Amino acid sequence: MASAADVHVRICGQEIIKYDLEIKALIQDIRDCPGPQSTLMELNSQVKEKFSKLRLRIQDLEQMAREQDRESDGLAIQAETESQRRQMQRKATKECLVETSSNITESLMSISRMMSEQVKQTEDTIGTLATSSRTVQETNEEFKNMTGTIHLGRKLILKYNRRELTDKLLIFLALALFFATVLYILKKRLFPFI
Repeated sequence: MASAADVHVRICGQEIIKYDLEIKALIQDIRDCPGPQSTLMELNSQVKEKFSKLRLRIQDLEQMAREQDRESDGLAIQAETESQRRQMQRKATKECLVETSSNITESLMSISRMMSEQVKQTEDTIGTLATSSRTVQETNEEFKNMTGTIHLGRKLILKYNRRELTDKLLIFLALALFFATVLYILKKRLFPFI
């Protein structure tokens, strides 16, 4: 019975060492992880899972220490349990630091995303301003063209008004000449002696 308990204690100790190494490896992975946030959260949950398994193994070890027949074996197992518990507390502190680091990383990634969005909005605004500037320039060019057309139209209207006045004067002179000719012919026909 004692040898079976020894085997169980050894297996429990090996599992504790295994979980300890896995936790250290996961913490290193978290430190080296550049992102994304979902990967960090997954690693963090794996660390928590390993910690809970480690706690269970330490509790099993404590239980075995209480169940030992020989007091010296119980004390040795109890001492090992205390050692493991202290290491676990140190790892828990590291886990808190890692979680804090993970939260800081998340905040930095969030800030980076916001800055990226701001840069994109600024680029969009600059694009809109460039388009507006082109529209204003095109409108200005059209206005200049219309101004030229209006000046040309004004000149043509003034020229037309002068031509109309000239035409009226020519028509008046032509009528006067016509009536003078008619009067001359009538005078010669009706009053040839005058």
